[in-house]
Amino acid sequence: MAKKSKKQQQSGGTPATVALTAAGVDFTVHAYEHDPSHPSYGEEAAEAMGVSPDRVFKTLVADVDGSLVVAVVPVAGSLDLKSLATAVGGKRAAMADPAAAERTTGYVRGGISPLGQRKKLPTVLDSSAEAHATICVSAGRRGLEVELSPTDLTKLTEARSAPIARA
Repeated sequence: MAKKSKKQQQSGGTPATVALTAAGVDFTVHAYEHDPSHPSYGEEAAEAMGVSPDRVFKTLVADVDGSLVVAVVPVAGSLDLKSLATAVGGKRAAMADPAAAERTTGYVRGGISPLGQRKKLPTVLDSSAEAHATICVSAGRRGLEVELSPTDLTKLTEARSAPIARA
């Protein structure tokens, strides 16, 4: 997990919620009890919040031609690595080493948020997000999600939108 300042520790916020608050965007925090035995972090979040899985997005870190890239895709689908590589002008993509993803983002697997990362990485948001007024993404720890508009997420992460998910 990313190191927190005294202010963050006192407020109980994560780097993601602190970044959202600082940016002044509207967002809602959804907390739920994380079940470590659940087979999918994203599906667990959708079920716990009572939200359609096509509105809950998972944050994945991939290696595209030797550089880390963040992909944000619906939990109802999977990441198309070839499409991700194309979206960032690369040739080949593979899932990043989990330790490298955690070290670079400052978050633990299952709680990686596209917001408030230790090192800002190029980000691609699946274009299906545009069909929703709001989507949910990790707030930076397992059992905590933030709901915000895809427009705000795109602006704050400087993401590009591309069809990178497959059903």
